[in-house]
Amino acid sequence: MTQQEALFQYCLRLGDNALILGHRLSEWTSFAPILEEDLALSNIALDLLGQANGFLAYAGTVEGKGRDQDALAYKRAERNFVNALITELPNGDFGYTIVRQFLYSNFSLLLYTELCNSKDETIAALAAKSLKEVKYHVRHSNDWMLRLGDGTTESHNRVQKSLNDIWMFTNDMFAMDESDEMLIKSGIAVDLNALRTKWIDAVTKVIADATLEKPADAYMQSGSKKGVHTEYLGFALAEMQYLPRAYPDAKW
Repeated sequence: MTQQEALFQYCLRLGDNALILGHRLSEWTSFAPILEEDLALSNIALDLLGQANGFLAYAGTVEGKGRDQDALAYKRAERNFVNALITELPNGDFGYTIVRQFLYSNFSLLLYTELCNSKDETIAALAAKSLKEVKYHVRHSNDWMLRLGDGTTESHNRVQKSLNDIWMFTNDMFAMDESDEMLIKSGIAVDLNALRTKWIDAVTKVIADATLEKPADAYMQSGSKKGVHTEYLGFALAEMQYLPRAYPDAKW
């Protein structure tokens, strides 16, 4: 693997994570439980799609094969996506969406904080821009974890069940391969093993404050960096990619 190929894969992952989770959150538009949350979830979705646009555009530039951010978003098959498994999980109920966002946003905050010091100037700039948005995403989901976890018996039980169900997908966010190791040596990428300890500390505190219990690290799902996904990604892509694939030569 060359440095160029490793950098392309790395940017693709950052872009795919934001793209797929942004698409999932956009499904809440006009369906959220209250208007304020409709706006909040839609705005977070827009933030993520903006991040996806930046990282996928840079991935296309690095690849040098004429593919732009639209081609990478709408004209790849499921096995070519490398987003973390947690980002493709269905929304479920509001509590399930909040738990998924809470676990992912706290990961993103730590990741982008470190990437601001990347020796790749474009990645560092995109991370710095994204960091401002992610800080709000963390504050939003942390607040809702406390509100739902320490709320009614119904909200507490639903959020605890969601936490138990989603936890098995969290290790996949920290999986590393050859491209990570190559870019870490170059000062471009982040050592995700080191990041996981900080992430555990951050989410454990909120979980405890919310009167919830952190699930045990039993069986953990993985495989996203090899293009192995849950059954949910294909359905999400079928909807997300329908228009560009139905009218591939359309001019807007």
